[in-house]
Amino acid sequence: MFKRFLFLEWKAFFRSASFGKSLGLKILLIFLAIYFSLSFLFLGFGLYPIIEKFYPDVSPPEFVNRFVLIWLVLELGFRFMLQSLPIIDIKPLIILPINRRKVVNFVLLKSLYSFYNILSLLWIIPFGIFSIYKGHSTVGMLGWILAMVFLSLCVNFLNFIIKKKFTENLKALLPVILVIIIFGLLEYFKVFEISPRFGVLMNFLFDFPYLAVFPFLGVITLYKWNQYNLENKFYLDTALKGKKQSTNTHNFGWTQKFGSIAPFLQLDLKLIWRNKRPKTTIYMSFLLLLYGLIFYTNDSYADFHAMFVFAGIFMTGIFMINFGQFIPAWDASYYPLMMSQNIPMKQYLQSKAGLITFSVVVLTILTTPYLYFGWHIFLINLVCGLYNIGVNVPVLLFAGAYNKKRIDLDKSPFMNYQGTGATQWLMVFPLMGIPILVFWLLNTFLSFEVALNTLAVLGVLGLLLRNILMEKICRLYKKRKYQMLTGFKQTGE
Repeated sequence: MFKRFLFLEWKAFFRSASFGKSLGLKILLIFLAIYFSLSFLFLGFGLYPIIEKFYPDVSPPEFVNRFVLIWLVLELGFRFMLQSLPIIDIKPLIILPINRRKVVNFVLLKSLYSFYNILSLLWIIPFGIFSIYKGHSTVGMLGWILAMVFLSLCVNFLNFIIKKKFTENLKALLPVILVIIIFGLLEYFKVFEISPRFGVLMNFLFDFPYLAVFPFLGVITLYKWNQYNLENKFYLDTALKGKKQSTNTHNFGWTQKFGSIAPFLQLDLKLIWRNKRPKTTIYMSFLLLLYGLIFYTNDSYADFHAMFVFAGIFMTGIFMINFGQFIPAWDASYYPLMMSQNIPMKQYLQSKAGLITFSVVVLTILTTPYLYFGWHIFLINLVCGLYNIGVNVPVLLFAGAYNKKRIDLDKSPFMNYQGTGATQWLMVFPLMGIPILVFWLLNTFLSFEVALNTLAVLGVLGLLLRNILMEKICRLYKKRKYQMLTGFKQTGE
């Protein structure tokens, strides 16, 4: 039966509508997979000598055990955000005389072949082998390797449970995240350290390797838990039952004061308010305002102000980038209807420009606490916000004319490349690369003031030329109208 399931999966892969599409994206993901695989492999072989060099008085395996718990928590977080759960279309199988447990077992065992499980093996096994080579107990290290592999599988099946329970309702996950943050702060300030205590438990494996049976029992328990949950949903009425959804009737009547662009602005706000993927761009925009702390607290960037420009463009324009790069794909479901009406294209695009301009203004204001790190940081963020409004907003609208992939608004944004094409990847250079390059050249060969003023002038110039640029962009949208309509009709992504 498992061979039959594998055969069906193979046929589904090659017969899918998305096969052969986004080839460049698939090639990029393959390169990323190779890069991370080699990185983890080098980490596995290099971790022992690195610890031995910087901490000569401690045993490297025991030192690693201090951070195993932190590693598992981080791995769970990354898996929740990035790992896709294995799926199988059960509707055709429900009416066939197939044991449902076999189907459920196939789905669960399929998750074992996740790339994230392989990454864990690429550092655990080499580190264990290197430790044996350095004279540590062979039996003890083998017990440690098995325990670490089983703990990684526990994370795999625990992620399965969490995703099934919380993906549709991320707010319910907030208490769990809050508890993890509290324990993380207690650990950081050394009020109550959990990871060293967990490390002490892991150290017992070196003397009593048979203790690896406990992580193995954890794997079995979580596997059975998932099995029970999936079997309870393996019914025809479960597959056919529709979701109960409460309709949000917020009308955003205050937008009427914006005149002719008000109807379009109202549609955009409703779209963001009612749908998962665009709403997540709001949450991520506020969360990524902390991005500046990576640069402003690092002394290595103190004399390289171009990186501060990168942070400024990114923080003040993160919503502009995340939302703007998919204009008008957000409206793909009703874009044909809009184009069949007598709707001025300029008003439609001006509403988009107004929305993302407002977001840049708000985010720029929210970056003002970074004044703590110096006036030059505040001025860079202010100028980057101006540059985003004057230059990057028209650039994103221009690029939108080449978007022709529809977006499912209700799908999770994590590791979701739907709607992503060559346009999105190519936009990185004009949005981020050009201002950084201009600033770096002028700052290197002239002065900081000249570089900063040049970006500000470019932003002001873009605002002054906004009407002329909008006219040209409107003509491009009209020229590519039918290509975009054809693309938005394609639902197989």
